[in-house]
Amino acid sequence: MEGNAKVEARDTTAVDSRFQVLQAVDCGDKGRIKDNWYTAVPPLARCTTGLTPADYFGRTLVANLPENIKVGIINVSVAGARIEIFEKDSYQSYLATAPGWMKGIAGEYGGNPYARLIELARLAQKSGVIKGILLHQGESNPNDTLWTKKVKGIYDNLIRDLNLKPKKVPLLAGEVVNADQGGVCAAMNKIIATLPQAVNNSYVISSAGCTCSPDHLHFTAEGYRLLGKRYGVQMLYLLGYKPKETIKL
Repeated sequence: MEGNAKVEARDTTAVDSRFQVLQAVDCGDKGRIKDNWYTAVPPLARCTTGLTPADYFGRTLVANLPENIKVGIINVSVAGARIEIFEKDSYQSYLATAPGWMKGIAGEYGGNPYARLIELARLAQKSGVIKGILLHQGESNPNDTLWTKKVKGIYDNLIRDLNLKPKKVPLLAGEVVNADQGGVCAAMNKIIATLPQAVNNSYVISSAGCTCSPDHLHFTAEGYRLLGKRYGVQMLYLLGYKPKETIKL
């Protein structure tokens, strides 16, 4: 969810102020201070990250929801990390053997990405209602048949720690680069597809047709835009709204 594609000019203009991001880290060069809300102009994760599925997820929502409704995003992400980095009781053992650059990213979140996510979510609950959880991960857990169990554990902890009701807070998980784009981790999508069997209120977002970069691991900006729109359309349906634009899920 950090986003790898370079943010283009079209992504920074005409961002509806109803789409907000709760800043996770200080970005002085962008005039953003952590723990404050800002119009969701990318980057939505850390200061030097790229376009993410969350960008066009939020834009799709505000374009299709009543004008009195605002959409807020919290983005706590660690590039290249296994899902274990968000396991609240064992993340330390994973980080202990992680490369220095990854420890550096985690350090921007106080060394504990899960705790930082909870901290921000509780802050957000003071001014809004958590309506869903977005996940995009899997490349670093290839062929991990326990991935869905691990995701369920993290989801259950989020629900418990934030006093949420699972029937009212869906989990939306996107596929990694698809086989139709030659995705090097495309086999992981077969495991991601089984997530609804582990988490009742979960939905898999297709990456079919989402273009990728030459490494066949990351999406292009256009690929992120399409994937993000699909996240948004799925969420709109779950909220009881029909999107104005037809986007294939």
